[in-house]
Amino acid sequence: MAIDTSREFKPINIALLTVSDTRGPAEDTSGDILAERIKAKGHKLAARAMEKDDADRIASRLNNWIDDRSVDAVIITGGTGLTGRDVTPEALDRVKTRDIPGFGELFRWLSYKTIGTSTIQSRACAVVARGTYIFALPGSNGAVKDGWDGILDEQLDSRNRPCNFVELMPRLLEK
Repeated sequence: MAIDTSREFKPINIALLTVSDTRGPAEDTSGDILAERIKAKGHKLAARAMEKDDADRIASRLNNWIDDRSVDAVIITGGTGLTGRDVTPEALDRVKTRDIPGFGELFRWLSYKTIGTSTIQSRACAVVARGTYIFALPGSNGAVKDGWDGILDEQLDSRNRPCNFVELMPRLLEK
């Protein structure tokens, strides 16, 4: 990690969405892991919700958070696989302004170290939607740890060098 401790840490507001047809709040261990890591880092958990694998419902929830200027980023866990019910990337397509292709590429590279070629079944992805970052991770505990510990922990830290997502936030709506 390239954290410059002479710089100020700027906490951001992160909403957390779990997408699942099979889990409820009591079984949402991947969401719990992310919530703990968000707070331990010093960020604010602005909202937390669960939605079924339904692209309309996911997009509606995302639109509400995107329109809420107090939400800087959204992290989604679940719905990124290959089955017919996995529709998180399709929901992101409905709300996105632009893709962040390197996120999914880096996630799969990190995940390969843990689960080998099975990582190819992940459609982890990230987008910017009207000035809000949205990161979609698989629903497993290992995947959310890989995504947070290997990417988001650093990129959502305003002290990370040479650059980070936080310093770009004021410019995301530029024309």
